[in-house]
Parts: sequence; structure tokens; C-alpha cells
Amino acid sequence: MRIGMFTDIYYPYLSGVVISVDSLRRTLEKEGHEVYIITSNLENQKFLYDKKNRIIRIPGIGTPIPGTKLVYPYSIRTARIMKKWKLDVIHSHTEFGVGTFARIVGKQLNIPIVHTYHTMYEDCVYFVTKGYFDNVSKKIVEYLTKFYCDKTVSELIVPTDKAKEKFIKQYKVDRNIHIVPNIIEIDKYYKENVLPDVLEGYKKQFGIKETDFCIMYLGRVSEEKNIMFLMNAMPKLVKYNKNIKLVICGSGNALDGLKNAAKKKKVNNNVIFTDLYPFEESPYYYQLGQVFVMASKSETQGMTVIEALSSSKPVICIEDDSYRNTVIHGYNGYFFKNEKEYIEYVKELMDNPDKLEEFSNNAHESIQKYSPQVFANNILNVYKIAIEKNKMTFMSKLKKYWGGVFSGKK
Repeated sequence: MRIGMFTDIYYPYLSGVVISVDSLRRTLEKEGHEVYIITSNLENQKFLYDKKNRIIRIPGIGTPIPGTKLVYPYSIRTARIMKKWKLDVIHSHTEFGVGTFARIVGKQLNIPIVHTYHTMYEDCVYFVTKGYFDNVSKKIVEYLTKFYCDKTVSELIVPTDKAKEKFIKQYKVDRNIHIVPNIIEIDKYYKENVLPDVLEGYKKQFGIKETDFCIMYLGRVSEEKNIMFLMNAMPKLVKYNKNIKLVICGSGNALDGLKNAAKKKKVNNNVIFTDLYPFEESPYYYQLGQVFVMASKSETQGMTVIEALSSSKPVICIEDDSYRNTVIHGYNGYFFKNEKEYIEYVKELMDNPDKLEEFSNNAHESIQKYSPQVFANNILNVYKIAIEKNKMTFMSKLKKYWGGVFSGKK
């Protein structure tokens, strides 16, 4: 099968979407399929075609949202190249930018479009509005998302029940929605694949001692991730046990504010900022802590939670449907509703080494359903549905056209 993947962001930029798209690409290629990437050029204003790796980068206009560009609605050069590819299906991973081009060129070349909804853009509006006209902007984003996902694509994929409910209840979408969790190469995060000497080097680099109990967050450090919630709880946790530390791995627009908050709350000696880290070294970063914590309600699935569980790390996360398919309360982690519950669950795992070990083992066992092979097969089934529907639609139009010709209406 020949598959064209459209995404606003791709390597060298890092995000959950990038990781998911690239993991799917490599898994499908191992199965013998040809995958082509169409994305924006984040580096400069040049059109780039990497024929060997089958990647097209389209120039565009920078946006206030980190790591994104708004490409022009149509690229003639890309369309000409795509025509030679003879794609069987287009898989769009964005509603805007490159996603708009996917819709246009798909219709032009009669290629069915499968779309995966990754991002709750309403939670990112503040990047653009800076607090002004938020409600109006969110309504516009909601309308555009609904229009794209409901009216312009052949099949819609969402990663969780939470996302599906959003489309049914909030967007009032009346169509078939496929739930397919995002792909994670879970084996790369297994703790047995982490070299002890290398891990020890990281711990020394960040000043982590054997007596420390580290709770950690890994991912984009931005406001919608609600990391300040974790910071606000630190004074109480440190008062309970001076050896507890919060490890924040990543970079983003909220980083400076968090560093200032750590100083003001006088917990800066108990908060470690690794800043931006190399993606290929993330399995080591997950091993820096005993527990992974997440307070964000802006996720569609929470890929870092899956990665943490793959790393045998129990997860303490805010109660949200995004994590229902992965975190099992009292088995591989805990859900909290407020700061009091959050602190109690951290204490519970810190004070009970046997329970911590039990949860760690359960974390590893609970994550096998996210293997790349299972994910790829589920995606391929959706591709086949889209292709078959497109054939039936084409034949119906053809029949209608020739019926009109012979009836004298054409």
C-alpha cells in the first residue's frame, strides 16, 4: 500500500504527534508498505523534497504556537510530485495547515482521506490570543475542527473514548469514529534495555542521590500541561520528607515561570530541571524517578503516560478520561482529584517499597496492548475501509453520470 502522511510537525521538532507519526511510518514500512511524509519546513522558507526518505517539506508562515508553521493552502509542486506517487490513501494528522492541503489534493486526485485527531486546539488558543477573545477564538477552532473531521474526510480516528465523546456530545458529529490508541514503540522504554552505567551518569549529572525519592514529569513544559499544580504541592511534600524531589524533563514557554516559582516557594533544592533532552535518550530520563506524575487535562491520550508505564513507572495522574485506558487505579497507579489526594498517593508509594515494586511490575504488564504491530494492523483496517468506500462512491458517481448521458440529461 502507498500511504501519504500529512503532518504540520515532523523531525527534527519533537512532540507526541511527531513520535506517533514516525513510529507508525517505520512500523508500516517494516510490513512492506511505502510511506510518504508531507510536512511544513520549520527551518526556512524553502521547498525541500528528500526523495530518498520520501519527505516533502513545504514553506509557510510562522505562528505563535511553538514548532508550527501555517503552510499555504495549496502547493502545486507537491501536487505534481504526489500524482506520480499514485497513493492509495492519505492519512492526515492535522486539521489545519498541511491538513487543509491534504483535503484539497485528496479531492483533486480522488484519494480517500483518513484523519487522526491528536490535539485539543482549544487548550492552545492562548498561544495566539494571549488572553484576548479566548471564547470567540475557541468557538472558531471548534467549528473548523468539526467541519474538517465531519465533512471533509473519509474516516475519523481518535485515540481514546474521551476524544470520541467530545465529537459526539460537543461537536454533535454523526458519523463512524474509530478508536485507535496512538502507537508507542514500548520495547525501547523497557528498563532492562537501559544501561546501568549510563543511567548512573545521568543521576550524577542532575545531582540525584540514592536516598532521593523522585517524582517526575517528562514532556512539553507549557501552561496547558498544568505543571504548576505539581510545583504548588512541593512545599508540603518536602516538609513531609526532605529527600523528595520533583524532576521536570523538557522545555517550553512555562519553564521560566516554574523556575521562579521553585525559588519563591523555597523548594529549588528539591526541584530538578533537565531542560531540553535528546529524544533518543528519553528511556534513561524515565528511569530518573520512582514515579511519573501528570496533572494535565488537555491530553487526547497522554503518550508520555504510556511511555512511563512501559518504563515500569507507576503513574499518579489527575482524574481524566484521557488516561482511563492506560492507568488502572490501585493497580499500576492512582487517579487524584485534588492536591490533598495527590500528596497522599505520593506518600503512599514513597513509604511502601513493596507496593511501589508491585505497581512497577503491573505497569510493565499492563501496557502490552500498545505494541506497534497491533496499532499498525488497526490503522490498516481503517485504511481498507476508506479505500473501499471511495471505490463505491466513485462507481456510484460514474453510474449516475453515464445514466445521465444515456438519458439525454448530459
